[in-house]
Amino acid sequence: MNFLFPYKEPRKIQNALMAQISSCLQNKQNLLAHAPTGLGKTAAVLSTVLPYAMEKNLTLFFLTPRHSQHFIAVETIKEIRSKFKLDFQVADFIGKKHMCLQPGVDPMPNGEFHEYCRDLRKHDHCEFYLNLKDKPRRELCLNEAIIPLHVEELKEKSRQYELCPYEVSAILAKKARVIIADYYHILSPSIREPLLTKINKELSQSIICFDEAHNLPDKCRDLLTANLSSLTVDRALRENKVFNFDYEEDLFNLQNNLSQLAKTISIEKQEALVKKNDFLADISLIKPMQEAAEIVRDKQKKSSLGVVANFLEAWHGPDRSFVRIIQKGFTKFSKPYLNLSYRCLDPSLLISQLHAHSMIFMSGTLSPVNMYQNLLGLNNQKTITAEYENPFPPNNRLNIIAPTTTTKFTKRDGSMYKRISNICSDITNIIPGNTAIFFPSYELRNQVNHFFQHEANKTIFSEQPGLTKQERQSLIEKFKSYHERGAVLLGVASGSFGEGIDLPGSFLKAVIVVGLPLARPDLETQELINYYDELFAKGWDYAYIYPAIIKSLQNAGRCIRSETDKGCIVFLDERYAWDSYKKCFPTDAHFEITKLPQELVRKFFKDEVVDEKTKNKV
Repeated sequence: MNFLFPYKEPRKIQNALMAQISSCLQNKQNLLAHAPTGLGKTAAVLSTVLPYAMEKNLTLFFLTPRHSQHFIAVETIKEIRSKFKLDFQVADFIGKKHMCLQPGVDPMPNGEFHEYCRDLRKHDHCEFYLNLKDKPRRELCLNEAIIPLHVEELKEKSRQYELCPYEVSAILAKKARVIIADYYHILSPSIREPLLTKINKELSQSIICFDEAHNLPDKCRDLLTANLSSLTVDRALRENKVFNFDYEEDLFNLQNNLSQLAKTISIEKQEALVKKNDFLADISLIKPMQEAAEIVRDKQKKSSLGVVANFLEAWHGPDRSFVRIIQKGFTKFSKPYLNLSYRCLDPSLLISQLHAHSMIFMSGTLSPVNMYQNLLGLNNQKTITAEYENPFPPNNRLNIIAPTTTTKFTKRDGSMYKRISNICSDITNIIPGNTAIFFPSYELRNQVNHFFQHEANKTIFSEQPGLTKQERQSLIEKFKSYHERGAVLLGVASGSFGEGIDLPGSFLKAVIVVGLPLARPDLETQELINYYDELFAKGWDYAYIYPAIIKSLQNAGRCIRSETDKGCIVFLDERYAWDSYKKCFPTDAHFEITKLPQELVRKFFKDEVVDEKTKNKV
């Protein structure tokens, strides 16, 4: 089989991955591959799948969990087209809301946006959609967009012609050999089926590649989860009054039902398990309430009645593989509210619906592969598993476990925060360049930073919750600009920078992972543990320990992005040295365990000069 490798020559480890992909394609098998960061997964997949797809007249769906990863795929495809003088079409999709040119849609929840968009089109109120009927305008835009464009470029091109970017991408997708999209474009049945119909594609005639596939279990569970809060019911009551509907009594009944359920909530945990019949609602309400929501969206962008109706529809779903929970919470203004959720425990429920020619699941943290094989329901002869070694020269990387502190909740106090700060500041002051430090939470980060900001001799950048895309990009670019002088980025394990950012070469010299980002020991986590125990006898590992280690490895993966990079990673918590946690790391992860990480870091960077910096807080 010919490969369309876009660069000079594939490395040995890339050749192995490409050969395995080729074998799976020819045998109509799936591949579950742990392929460490820097291996060149995107180039390996695209250069292998594309010639096969062109020969067999198949479509490649290249799916990612983050918008930033679309850019890498588009650029790699451009290189392939240029090097091999090929002319095939590409379409790039992100969430429809994020492609929309209508003002004021960003704050809208996705479900409400889709209803709003549908109503605009239904009543001819979207000028960008209506302009698609202007054939000369449409053809001019398509002719300029036929060269592979990243979705942001496509948005600007569509804006020039005042056309809907999503619809332009959909037109391109009809003839596209490669479709780059987000996970839920294929995972969510309510989005997948209309999209496939619209672009005239069939999964049976497609190859699906899930990039960063370690995200799949959580993404699948979230897609099958529904929530209803007392705040939403309150808004629905006001909406009912404004539009003079006849649902007041029904909504008051729902409100009272929530209040009754609240009596089952324990004071300590602020949550309780409930059963389907504990929250009864007349299912005959669902359809008329959904129709009323359409009337509301004719006048405004969103409808709380629609949210209530959609939740009631989901609530009556199956009991097996799901859990129902009622919780107490507080808004940012300290207003109390109740939240009722119908949460999915089994990600394989969605994966089992995908009947493609072949599927490729790949990630730098897809280890142990047998866990993902279990969680995603891929325990069959059609799925091949593979684990590839870290491609980086051992001399270029230093992995340290420093068992001198812990973020264990029972040991958190001022003296522990001070000790963590001392070690972090000692290391960052030694590093000849930029360092990123990741914490389990913003609260813990702030406690440590109370001391750290007075001890670090470098400029400090702090990630904040709720950053916009532009704010995130601006912060990371400023941080990168300090690569010669050296700066410190204080982030959070599950935040904007713990995964998905690329800081190759000299932009990042070290990562410190503070503590273990373990899941909250709440009811959902306990139910996951019980469910995975029942299915695989590995509940504690699958639902609690491995997810935390994988998150830590993703944080660590921000450092050393190519074979020529040199970097240091410090795991700062005594639990990383425990066998029950250390066993979760990939087999090729070689660690130095020391209570004096500063000395190892100094020795590792001994040939690089560290200038004294003036402390500065950003």
